[in-house]
Amino acid sequence: MKTPKLICAGALLLVGSQLSNAEHNLPEQADGATPEPQESQEENTPTVISRLTDDDYREVAERLGVEVAAIKAVVDIEAGRAHEGFFLPGKPIINFDISMFRRFAGKRGIALSKYTRTHSEVFARPNARKHGSTQAAQHVRLAKAMTIDEATAIEGTFWGMFQLGGFNWKKCGCENMKEFVEKMSSSERAQLDLFAEFITNTGLLKHLKAKNWSAFARGYNGPSYAARGYHTRMASAYARHKAAGAK
Repeated sequence: MKTPKLICAGALLLVGSQLSNAEHNLPEQADGATPEPQESQEENTPTVISRLTDDDYREVAERLGVEVAAIKAVVDIEAGRAHEGFFLPGKPIINFDISMFRRFAGKRGIALSKYTRTHSEVFARPNARKHGSTQAAQHVRLAKAMTIDEATAIEGTFWGMFQLGGFNWKKCGCENMKEFVEKMSSSERAQLDLFAEFITNTGLLKHLKAKNWSAFARGYNGPSYAARGYHTRMASAYARHKAAGAK
């Protein structure tokens, strides 16, 4: 079973984060739509990475009514202290999650067993030695998974500096998967705006405003957040950014 082409593999050579968290953002259900066909966008791939600025953080924080330090705390956990949403221009940091890919493949009636030999790299651990880095290896995994089913591959991937699940594209304020991928691939400010839409539409905003780290972590990271120390790491990251002057 295959869905129509969403994005050509060459235009979506993406890379992965070091996270491997099958519960990430799982309290939200998949939006479950099949993507619309799209022509290749390789010629529109950015040549530089558009980074977030302090003004971007302040503008979105004021719109949401939260502290900049609280937003930066989320980025610390999801993308690391480097706060980078891209590996290369047009290639957002991603985590292709095989367990999520299997879940959404099952919902679409896709028998993945027939692809284990022809698409072995999809089902194996990322081969950083072969591809030069873990992120580059994740990119290859996603590209190969998309040749099995593009929508399922997008849904089974966590995207950008906030590691938003592709299955939550609608809750990120997008009309379709195409828009979600295009925004994720365009700039870090676009990734921040998608995050803002997500926490607004899922009711997590109130927890970030209140700095209720446990409630936010439970909704954003899943029921096993405490075992990962997500809430305590958020609290520490917030305190560090607050002390550094982020308001």
